[in-house]
Amino acid sequence: MRYFTTLENDQIDSIAIGGFDGVHKAHQHLISKLSSNSLVLVIDKKRASLTPSTQRNRYINTGVCFIDYQKIKDLSSKEFVDFLLKRFKNLKKIVVGYDFKFGKDRMGDVTTLKKLFKHKVEVIEQIKLDDIAIHSRVIKELIKSGKIQKANRLLGRNYLIQGDVIKGLGIGKKSLYPTLNIKVEKFLIPKSGVYATLATINDKKLPSVTFIGHRLSVDNSFSIETHIIDIKKEIKIESLEIEFVKFLRENRKFSNLDELKKEISKDIYCTKQELNTFF
Repeated sequence: MRYFTTLENDQIDSIAIGGFDGVHKAHQHLISKLSSNSLVLVIDKKRASLTPSTQRNRYINTGVCFIDYQKIKDLSSKEFVDFLLKRFKNLKKIVVGYDFKFGKDRMGDVTTLKKLFKHKVEVIEQIKLDDIAIHSRVIKELIKSGKIQKANRLLGRNYLIQGDVIKGLGIGKKSLYPTLNIKVEKFLIPKSGVYATLATINDKKLPSVTFIGHRLSVDNSFSIETHIIDIKKEIKIESLEIEFVKFLRENRKFSNLDELKKEISKDIYCTKQELNTFF
């Protein structure tokens, strides 16, 4: 178990349990039901892609504890509840979503939990926004289809990815617009295309245009690269965080680099217009 809290186990009287991939608006509502001496217990299946690894504790405003799913997956429903009571001896309240499942083969549900846990179990019913159920799987499908603005509404923030800055071909700097190329692991990659984005550099958010996909007009290799708007000098950083604000256009092949440069200039103009409210 990995803890991100200053509380001792015996001080904790309420916990929320779940996967919390994305820590979206429904998750935030669930977390808001906790007391001051609380903990969010993240069942970590190592498959989170909206907020991989400990990215999740970045968006949770209370203590967080990660527990490896492999270590509890064979526990019966009763053994799982006993496991919680053994570690949190002052536990008086558990908060879960309406579709919460637990125990071996996911045999336990909220009814089972209420029978086994003798104190308060608060169940959060399904939450919708614009008639769309807020679920991590729904948000993932929106991101994969390029519907980034809808995804951001369900998340309650801009979707972001992080990666190490790597060496590119150098064509952007010589013939187009200079870009930072990043290698991204674990995060869900949005649909191929061009996006209006915000790049965080030295804790400052800067307007940027981000391309995702195969470089059809150059070498056909896959890349994720970002042009930081209105920055004249070369930026040297090791890693980059990119927030996606709006999908601008599909990826397509251009007959020459001059045509591609003209299209990128349009992308930059559209991004400036879109991000005007941020600055």
